[in-house]
Amino acid sequence: MNLSVVIPAHNEEEGVRPTVERLYGALMEAQIPCEILVVNDHSTDSTETVLQQLAREMPGVRYVNNPKPGGFGFAIQTGLERFRGDAVCIVMADASDDPKDVVAYYRQLEAGYECVFGSRFVRGSRVVDYPLHKLLVNRLANKFIDVLFRLHFNDTTNAFKAYRREAIDGIKPFLSSHFNITVELPLKAITRGYTYTSVPINWYNRATGVSKLKIKEMGSRYLFIVLYVWLEQLLARGDYRRKLVASGATRTALPPQVEEQAEAEVMHATLPRPRWPSPSQMRSQPRRYAPSLPRARSSRPRLRRARAKYPTGPSC
Repeated sequence: MNLSVVIPAHNEEEGVRPTVERLYGALMEAQIPCEILVVNDHSTDSTETVLQQLAREMPGVRYVNNPKPGGFGFAIQTGLERFRGDAVCIVMADASDDPKDVVAYYRQLEAGYECVFGSRFVRGSRVVDYPLHKLLVNRLANKFIDVLFRLHFNDTTNAFKAYRREAIDGIKPFLSSHFNITVELPLKAITRGYTYTSVPINWYNRATGVSKLKIKEMGSRYLFIVLYVWLEQLLARGDYRRKLVASGATRTALPPQVEEQAEAEVMHATLPRPRWPSPSQMRSQPRRYAPSLPRARSSRPRLRRARAKYPTGPSC
């Protein structure tokens, strides 16, 4: 299985080279067939010059200029349209993601999962120098998403995730043009029935450049895409869910735990929901719908036995 790594880059002349070099070294050491695709998102500094040098120095590294309007989401869309591998991993250009975690993602994809999500907030993960105000907003947003979708996953907003090609094809078209694409991709994949797993990952705050995420500008956009996917799940009646494989058709063998997860998703989508009685039915047929309660023991048989034993009353 060939892996493509998509890296969006906007004015990352200082950070993109160490990011690509570390990532390339880790993938070569793990002997993973791969390509690294950097999307130059309308950079106004010397980012493109650095990318040209990297493409000459390292086989398997290439870059494209984003033909769409500027924006993180548009850059990701361009990368997901241009990657050549069987699976794709989205990595940030600021060296915040650990290359060893990309290798761990690939191993999970090899095991048969269609999506692999990392969490920075579980046992085994490591977070270095996360800005406090962003951490607070992150935790609140992820808690809201977790409660709304009942995911039992606490890091949906992180962009660093991996998907098989069939999962990417199944969640198109993409709507997000900004950082809200980081929640659109995993939420669509989950609600449309693709198998996934999560692993602990490491995160390091950028050492160079300036963060492009503006919380005040992104809040309403995040809310829009979350509610869009939630309404799709609630009202679309499974129209966008992955279709079942027809009997006799061939597909890739999955490990038992992945098969169980896929079967559970299918059962949840296909089983009819229980029909509860209406208030009028409960009023017209109270005995049928009333809860079965144990009847109180009558005292009459005991009284009859006492009278038969003492016809004139007990002796004093």
